[in-house]
Amino acid sequence: MSAWLPDDTTLHHGDGPHHGADIFALLRDRAANQTAQVTAAGAAWLAGAAAYPRSTLAQWEAHPSSPGVLPCGSAFDVVNVPTLFGRRMLEHLWADGPGSGPVATHRGRMLLFASPGTAQRLPSLLDWEEWGGGHEPRTGRGAQGRDGVDGKVPPLLCHGIGDAVTVPPLTCTSSTPGPRWVVAPDTRSPWLPGPDALLWACVRVTRSTPSSAARNSIFPPADQDANVYDVSRRR
Repeated sequence: MSAWLPDDTTLHHGDGPHHGADIFALLRDRAANQTAQVTAAGAAWLAGAAAYPRSTLAQWEAHPSSPGVLPCGSAFDVVNVPTLFGRRMLEHLWADGPGSGPVATHRGRMLLFASPGTAQRLPSLLDWEEWGGGHEPRTGRGAQGRDGVDGKVPPLLCHGIGDAVTVPPLTCTSSTPGPRWVVAPDTRSPWLPGPDALLWACVRVTRSTPSSAARNSIFPPADQDANVYDVSRRR
């Protein structure tokens, strides 16, 4: 029995949810107690990023529940974002944008597979944008983000040529620890968002999140030691 699911069991790009739909609810409904899983065609595409695709496929089929490590820069780049910020990006990409490519989660981060070259271009595009007048770099390696709760893009990790990422197992359940697929690859040529699409998603997330300043009152806090007089009976 093949370690991969049939090609019609995972979410296809053309079958995206309607406007305003929750992609995570859709995936849960279609996968029941399983997370999204890779098809045979999707596994072939992933293996194409390795130096020896046939050996990689054979190893995966022998150990379908073990994660793998693949190099970036040839078949895909990966944009690594905080999970909450990544969920918001996916909501905008699927509800109002072009959709997404494969997406995985690992160690509290979300990995968005993007077109080759994105890792090089996206940081400069983000730094060029004026996010709330700030001028601090928003991309880097090992930086800690704030999930965009302050109305700014948290530091992103962009993996391209010379980098490698951990990819989830071919088969796993929702209770399996470690990396998991949110949107699994299901074709030999999946559509991958480029830097422009991901920049657009970042902008939509930050503009739809109220800043901390907007939530604060313009009035100063009340003086707890001030005298309070009852004027209701004043004539």
